[in-house]
Amino acid sequence: MNLLSVEGISKSYGERTIFEPLSFGVSIGQKIALIAKNGSGKTTLLKIIAQQVNPDQGEVNYRKGTLISYLEQEPSLDSSLSVEETILGSGNKTLQVIEQYEKALLNPENADAYQKAFEAMDQHEAWDFETQYKQMLSKLKLGDLTLKVASLSGGQKKRLALCTALLEKPDLLILDEPTNHLDMEMIEWLEAYFMKEKLTLLMVTHDRYFLERVCNEIIELDEGDLYCYKGSYSYYLEKRAIRIAHEETVAHKTKRHFVKELEWMRRQPKARTTKSKSRIDDFKIIKEKTQQRRNDHEVQLEINMERLGSKMIEMHKVSKAFKDTVILDQFDYNFQRNDRIGIIGKNGTGKSTLLNLLTNSIQPDTGKIIRGETLKFGYYTQGGIKIKEGQKVIEVIQEFGEYIPLKKGKKISAQQLLERFLFDRKKQYDFVEKLSGGERKRLYLCTVLIQNPNFLILDEPTNDLDIITLNVLESFLLDFPGCLLVVSHDRYFMDKIVDHLFVLKGQGQIEDFPGNYSDYRAYEGENQSQNNTTEKKVKKEWKKETNSQKGLSYQDQQTFKKLEKTIKKLEEEKELLQNRFVNEALTPVEIKALSITLGELEADLEQKSDQWLRFSMLMEE
Repeated sequence: MNLLSVEGISKSYGERTIFEPLSFGVSIGQKIALIAKNGSGKTTLLKIIAQQVNPDQGEVNYRKGTLISYLEQEPSLDSSLSVEETILGSGNKTLQVIEQYEKALLNPENADAYQKAFEAMDQHEAWDFETQYKQMLSKLKLGDLTLKVASLSGGQKKRLALCTALLEKPDLLILDEPTNHLDMEMIEWLEAYFMKEKLTLLMVTHDRYFLERVCNEIIELDEGDLYCYKGSYSYYLEKRAIRIAHEETVAHKTKRHFVKELEWMRRQPKARTTKSKSRIDDFKIIKEKTQQRRNDHEVQLEINMERLGSKMIEMHKVSKAFKDTVILDQFDYNFQRNDRIGIIGKNGTGKSTLLNLLTNSIQPDTGKIIRGETLKFGYYTQGGIKIKEGQKVIEVIQEFGEYIPLKKGKKISAQQLLERFLFDRKKQYDFVEKLSGGERKRLYLCTVLIQNPNFLILDEPTNDLDIITLNVLESFLLDFPGCLLVVSHDRYFMDKIVDHLFVLKGQGQIEDFPGNYSDYRAYEGENQSQNNTTEKKVKKEWKKETNSQKGLSYQDQQTFKKLEKTIKKLEEEKELLQNRFVNEALTPVEIKALSITLGELEADLEQKSDQWLRFSMLMEE
C-alpha cells in the first residue's frame, strides 16, 4: 500500500538548482536509503517530504491519516524542559490514549467511556509506555530523566529527538544521519530495533553496515536522475556498476554515431530535402547526448607530508581524571611511525580527552607525554570548520597560502586544490555558511590535510561525508605513511583503516586489542558465548536442586506473555472497583454485589500472579 507519492518536485535557492523534477513513491514496509553526493539536496528532499520545506514545483501526496516523524540532523528542542518532560510533551498518540483512560477512571459511572478507553489502551499497547520510554532512554544513555535540555550536548539532544521519534510509532519515519552521535553499542541496538520492528523508513546515512543490514531498497540521486534498487547496499553497488558500464557503452556508440553524422553534415549541399531536414534534427539530438558527461570527478588527496623522525609520542604512566571520573590510570604506550589505531568505547569513557592529552590541549594529572621534534599534528575534530561571517570558500584555503606544496617538490594553487576537493570555480566563491553539512566537512578535511601532518588524528571523520568521498578518504588513509589515530562509530570505516584498537572501558581501563572492530566483536562474542555457557550450567544445576520441572515450551512462553498483560488489566479493574465503593449513594445490595465481584477478581488475580511467578522461575535464557 502506497503511503506517499512524490510527483515532479524541484527546488532551487537563487541561481543554484538543488534538484530538478523528481518522482517516486514510498509504500508500507519499505526501508529506503537515499544516496547522493554531498550538496545534491538529500536533506532538502527529506524536509520537503516531511512538510518542512515547500518545493518550487510539483507536490507530495500522502495517504489520508499518514503519521510522519522526522529526525533532523540538528533537532530543535525546548531548552526549558527536562528529558522526561520532552517525551511527555511530544504530543505522542499513546500519551493521548493514556490521558483519556485516566479521565475515564475519574468517572466510573460512564461504563461505555471506560470500556472504550480500556480498549484503546490495549490497541496502542499503552499499559507499559513509561517502561518503554525509560528503557529506550537508557539504551541511548539518557538515564537521568531530570536533566534539562539546555544542559545537554548536541549529541544528547540528537539521541533524545531520536527516542521521541521512535516512541511516536509513525507510519513513516524519516531519518537524516540517525547514527551520528551514537556510539557503536547504540548503533547496534538501533540496527537490531529497525530489523525487528515493522517500520517504514526513509533515511540518509553514510553508515554502510547499517545500510546493508537495515535497508531493503536504495534510491540514488545521480546526475539529477533517480535510480531505484530493490535490495541491500551490496546489491546496489553491484547493479550500479552494471548501470554505469552500460551508460559508458551507450555513450561510446553515440559518440561514434555523432562522428559519422558530423561528416554527413559537412558534405550536405545548402538545399535541404524533407528527409535531410529530419536527419539534421536527429543530429542535434545526438549532439546533445554526446555533450552529456558524467560528473564522476573524485576528491584527490595527493598531499605532502612532513618528514618523520624516529620518535613520535611516548606516554609514560599517564593518569587523568575529572572529579570521580577516571579517564586514564597509569597508561603507557609508545606510538610508532606506521601505527593505525582505532579508539572505541561508550560515550563518556574519555575518547576526546585522550586526543586532547596527545595534542597538548590539556595536561595529565600525573605521568609524562614526550613528543618528537619532527611531530606535526593534523587534528580533524567533531566541531568541524569554524565559520567566519562573510568568508568565501577560497578565502579559507588562501589563509594557508596562495600555493600549497605537494609531493616531489610540486605545488598547486588554492583554486586547483579546491577543485581536487570537488569545489568548482563557481562554488569556490560561495559563502561558507551556504555549504551543506557534508561540503563543510569536505572543506574542513582539506584544511587539515594541506598542513602536511605526519600524525593524523580523525575524530568522527565520517559524519556527513557522502559515501563517494568516504571511499576516496579510505584509499588515501590506507597509503598514509605517518601515524594514524581514529575515533569513529563507522564500523565499515574502522574495519578498513585500523589494525588495532584502544578499547576504553571506563574508570581508566584501556585494552590494547590487536585487530579491527569486527575482530573485536567476534572476540567479545566468543567470550560472551563462554560466559553464557557457564551461566546456563549454573542455572541448570540450580533448577535441578529447586525444581524438577523443565523449562517453558513455546506455548508456555506465549501464555507467560499474555499473563503479564492480563495481570495488568486485572489490577486496573481492581482499582476501578475499589474506587466505586467511595460512592455514598450505593445501596447495601449494590455494596454486596460489588464485594462479591471484587472478591472473585482478587482470587483470579492471585491465581494468575502465582502462575506468572511459577513461569518466571522456569524461564530459560
